[in-house]
Amino acid sequence: MSGEGGEWGIGNRALSSPAPIAIASSLILNDRYLTGFNITFPSIETMKIAIAQLNPTIGNLTANAQQILDAAQQAAGQNIDLLLTPELSLCGYPPRDLLLDPSFIEAMGRQLQQLAQKLPPNLMVLVGTAIENEQSTTEGGKSLFNSIALLEGGEIRQVFHKRLLPTYDVFDEHRYFEPDGETNYFTVSPRSNSQTSIKIGVTICEDLWNDEDFWGKRLYRCNPIADLAAAEVDFIVNLSASPYWVGKQQLREEMLHHTATRYGKPIVYANQVGGNDDLIFDGSSVAIDRAGEVVCRGLSCQTDFVEFAFDASTGDFLPGSVAPMPQCPEEEIWGALVLGVRDYARKCGFSKIVLGLSGGIDSALVAAIAAEAIGAPNVLGVLMSSPYTSKASVDDALALAENLGMATHTLEIAELMGGFDRTLADLFAGTESGVAEENLQSRIRGNLLMAIANKFGHLLLSTGNKSEMAVGYCTLYGDMDGGLAAIADVPKTRVFSLCKWLNTRQPGREIIPENIIVKPPSAELKPNQVDCDSLPPYEILDDILQRLIHHHQSPEEIVAVGFDRDTVKQIVRLVRRAEFKRRQAPPGLKITDRAFGTGWRMPIAANRQPPSV
Repeated sequence: MSGEGGEWGIGNRALSSPAPIAIASSLILNDRYLTGFNITFPSIETMKIAIAQLNPTIGNLTANAQQILDAAQQAAGQNIDLLLTPELSLCGYPPRDLLLDPSFIEAMGRQLQQLAQKLPPNLMVLVGTAIENEQSTTEGGKSLFNSIALLEGGEIRQVFHKRLLPTYDVFDEHRYFEPDGETNYFTVSPRSNSQTSIKIGVTICEDLWNDEDFWGKRLYRCNPIADLAAAEVDFIVNLSASPYWVGKQQLREEMLHHTATRYGKPIVYANQVGGNDDLIFDGSSVAIDRAGEVVCRGLSCQTDFVEFAFDASTGDFLPGSVAPMPQCPEEEIWGALVLGVRDYARKCGFSKIVLGLSGGIDSALVAAIAAEAIGAPNVLGVLMSSPYTSKASVDDALALAENLGMATHTLEIAELMGGFDRTLADLFAGTESGVAEENLQSRIRGNLLMAIANKFGHLLLSTGNKSEMAVGYCTLYGDMDGGLAAIADVPKTRVFSLCKWLNTRQPGREIIPENIIVKPPSAELKPNQVDCDSLPPYEILDDILQRLIHHHQSPEEIVAVGFDRDTVKQIVRLVRRAEFKRRQAPPGLKITDRAFGTGWRMPIAANRQPPSV
């Protein structure tokens, strides 16, 4: 909504209400114009602002509203004037097809009304919610808006709708929402003429990500930030639910620096935190002054309450607290993975985790993540030795468990392998032993782990990495079993760097046994087996996969930079053939900008022309 209308008071200030408020009937407390509404409060020199960096549970409207209320009470105790919460903070992001349930939308409307009535007085709160599009039944369009509700004084004062709806990667907002065309802002005006009015621009997540000067092109026809600058707002707030990938916070702050300096407008970016299915939201909320400098920053991968102020006399933000950014990619990835596992377990109702411990580096990293996420006493590592399992692998697995302080249990599978061999002997007679027999070992282990998870109500974590998932170097219904794939978006080379970094966190304390890091990776499904028997060295494999998957380079382009032609052809073929496996994998935590998850939409039954390499 935009434009100037009636005036109503917030403290010694008044909010200019644009034109009639179009809110679904289930949300309206009263349908009058909000004009002439006056409250007297003490005078203030600056506007105190806070960001509630919240971790909502998708669909849990009551608990999410309580989080907002708790933050509002904290804000009131610190004399905050304006409290910001993330995009869709009332229902959590992304709610996906919950939005197709009319009863869910009605319940959200009731919860928003109740929240407005419970909020402390003298406080404005911006809350993310979904609002019905009443015109959709007569004029067409989607039935909902992705909206921000301005709550104050027990009522829903104003509603603003998202203008730019992303439909790429993990986003599918056009499935649910109608884009809005209005320039969104509200004005806080003093009762005394001695003070200056403050005009606040309101945007939602994607509305901020369309500056052609920064990106080199526009994805959408309009630029909401340019429109707000033309409307001469004093500062801009952006309520976001922006998923994490490594390096994204640096990109956000570079974009915000560019936008603030280009338009001469301070910007507040309030981001959601928490793990929701495969997506991780890192928080890292930030406020940028007109010079493009960070004046406050929220914690990475933790809930936070960040406060700062806007000085109307200078038209800029005053400094607040600035949380440090992670010192290296490994530190930020570690924080994201721990958060993702912790929240997936907590929000799905699991208090215990089980995983297979092979003595290899992948299961070692996953065990360390699990121990950090929910506590080592709540993690069970299961060793499942076969005739091909080396004593060194068993020793390494036990040493890891001791380092972490987690329990282990050992199951021998040689007898089970023999039972399968005998059962299949007649059918397999006259054939050569190969991959099918090797994969039986993995499937036996997968069955045992699923039985343990089923029996005791544990969450089973699968331990495969992204390099393996990319080329199908994993066993369907075997090591791919699980409720969550903790490192499915972590390339093998990054697994190694994470484990090396872990051993530097506390000087003098080894987490990952050195032998696990230095020994050649092996599935140990046959004598003397190592991964490089079937795959190129991981340094080469991961480089090719990065170019193919993330940069969309053609096989010809990859060969042109110096990679062996036959190797590239092999990797391209393996990636395409493994699509049916990836489709049946558990959700994998996303930590890169191109993951095998929600945003990966490749066909399985396809007949693309073979690469000309």
